[in-house]
Amino acid sequence: MDLDAYQAVHAASWQRLDDLTRIRRRTGAEADELVRLYQAAATDLSTIRSAAPDPETVAQLSQLVARARAAVAGTHEPSWREVVRFVVVTVPAAFYRLRWWTVAVMVAFVAVALVAGVWVATDPDALAAMGTPAARQEYVDDAFASYYDPGVGFAATVWTHNALLAAICVGTGVTGVGPVYFLWSNAVAIGNIGGMMSAHGALDVFLTLIAPHGLLELTAVFVAGAAGLKVFWAWVAPGPRTRGRALSQEARALFTAAIGLVGVLGLSGLVEGFVTGSGLWWWVKIVIGALALAAFWTYTIVLGGRAVRAGETGDLTDDRAGYALATAG
Repeated sequence: MDLDAYQAVHAASWQRLDDLTRIRRRTGAEADELVRLYQAAATDLSTIRSAAPDPETVAQLSQLVARARAAVAGTHEPSWREVVRFVVVTVPAAFYRLRWWTVAVMVAFVAVALVAGVWVATDPDALAAMGTPAARQEYVDDAFASYYDPGVGFAATVWTHNALLAAICVGTGVTGVGPVYFLWSNAVAIGNIGGMMSAHGALDVFLTLIAPHGLLELTAVFVAGAAGLKVFWAWVAPGPRTRGRALSQEARALFTAAIGLVGVLGLSGLVEGFVTGSGLWWWVKIVIGALALAAFWTYTIVLGGRAVRAGETGDLTDDRAGYALATAG
């Protein structure tokens, strides 16, 4: 296929379609022409992708077709459909593709936290590094529990803080260092606090206050770490794709997971803000936390599994993502 010749033949109709998409109010004839040219451009895009997938041409034509589709279909109703589809298809697909990475991160995180906790609980020098005896006792007796102050303000603060950290973890994933540092520092911090509480005979207080919200919150941390590491791995081992293509696809798909984690951490923040520090029985708090975690994994396994089997990855659709260059393998 002679791409230059093909472009020369169709350039005028593409330009006319671009002009029509920019008109706010169209006549009936212009609306009919818009639909006709949109259908023709979509066909042209398919032809170029299959016969001569030039990245620049496909990217430009993809954007034109996307704008034309929005102009033809309108914005209000499709936008709501897209939001629903994002929530019930795109996000769970991204989570589902991360499930084994999430489990691996969880195992490593828990191992590091346990080692740090046992070290602080059994080594006097490590315990001393946590502060003076008086400061440690005050933290165990009062500060740790009083941190969980029930209320909307506390829940919102926890939510926004954790969502920002999760986004940073995914966003720095290409370095490989960002996610590792994020996970390591959190695991050591949790282990150190647990070890100090244990050394002062308050391990039960630590567990009953961490577990209600921590089951879901820490799972979100594991997902964020897994997403960041998977972006890094796409750069290291792209497979049959070009390195840039693999990185862009995985980064888009896994930032979808970061956006989804905003909702997950919102639910965790509600539990932390209204359940953890409440006067409910400790076992009721843990049951609520376990139900929140079960809801997350049900969402991921059921909706995500179905979406992935249907071919979803969590990435953008082709006309929004840009070109798709053929690769061998």
